[in-house]
Amino acid sequence: MSIEIANESGVAVDESSIVAAARFALDRMRVSRLAELSVLLVGLDEMADLHERYLDLPGPTDVMAFPMDELESARRPDAPDPGPTLLGDLVLCPRFARDQARKAGHSLMDELHLLTVHGVLHLLGYDHAEPAEEREMFTLQKRILADFRSERVAAQRRAAQRREDDKLLGAAGLIEPEPKPEEE
Repeated sequence: MSIEIANESGVAVDESSIVAAARFALDRMRVSRLAELSVLLVGLDEMADLHERYLDLPGPTDVMAFPMDELESARRPDAPDPGPTLLGDLVLCPRFARDQARKAGHSLMDELHLLTVHGVLHLLGYDHAEPAEEREMFTLQKRILADFRSERVAAQRRAAQRREDDKLLGAAGLIEPEPKPEEE
C-alpha cells in the first residue's frame, strides 16, 4: 500500500504516525495492498480556499477527502471483488485540528488520527449526511480508532520490554551491547 504524505502546513507533526493511522484504517477496511493514497497537510488559508472552491463553504475546515475513483464498487469493502485503485487525496489542516483537539481534551495527534480515519472512510464511500449513515460511519470510525490506539500501545509496550530485556541480557554478558555511534 502506497501512502505519500506532504506537510505544507508549517506545523510539526509526526507524519509517520498519520501514515500509520491511514494504513491501519485501510487494512481494517480490507482495501487492496495495491491501493495508493496521498495525504497533504495544509495551513488555514489553503484549507479555506479548498473548502470554498470545492464545497462552496466559507472558512477552513479540518479534513477534506478527494476520491479519485468514482466507482463505488472499487471502494466499499462489502462490494464484490474490490480491486487495486488510486483512492485519492486526504487534506488535513493541523492548525484547525489543534483547536478541535483542545476543545475535545486530547492531543493534536489524537485529533489528526481521528481526522485521518474519518477521511479514509469518506474516500471509501462512507458519509454522514443522513442519521443512519452517520451512525454507521461514526461507529466504524470509533472502532478503528480504538483498535489503532490499542495496537500502538501494545507495540510500544513490547518495544520497551525488548529494550529492558536487552539491557538485562547485556549486563549478564549474554548479548553484545549495541555499539555507540562515534562522536565527531
